[in-house]
Amino acid sequence: MATTVTKHERNLSAIIHASTFSKYFIPFGNFILPLILWTANKNQHDFVDYNGKQALNFQISMLLYAIIAGLLTIPFFIGVFPDLFDWHFFGFRKLSDLNTLNIHFDSDDFRFGRLFWPLGISGIFQVALTVLNIVFTILATIRTNEGQYFKYPFTIKFIK
Repeated sequence: MATTVTKHERNLSAIIHASTFSKYFIPFGNFILPLILWTANKNQHDFVDYNGKQALNFQISMLLYAIIAGLLTIPFFIGVFPDLFDWHFFGFRKLSDLNTLNIHFDSDDFRFGRLFWPLGISGIFQVALTVLNIVFTILATIRTNEGQYFKYPFTIKFIK
């Protein structure tokens, strides 16, 4: 891509990428601000059009991956639901046991243990997605400010 990129295009593209961090202050800001900036300038500048598509596609892909990670834990919760309706699950053998104040915790009676693996794996995946999102957004902001074309990894092209 041998065309020269102006300082205005580079700054605008960097702002589009950096505006995805607005999700920490504005709900869905990672979609709203880049979409507004991209649609306002996509017809005037090809570099801005390319970077706007990249930023939005990456944010949509990260949202999709986070939803899939959350949905993968649902079967584990469904497997626990029948135990939730058993009063023995919470340690209530009889209502008179509530009056004794002899409270102790035994690891053998702890049945929430099988929830920790799917929640832990999903949590680790969510943290990894957040780190990837932050790192690649910073890289995209820096590279586009230098005038380079940046392509995000792990991105599904929703907007072409």
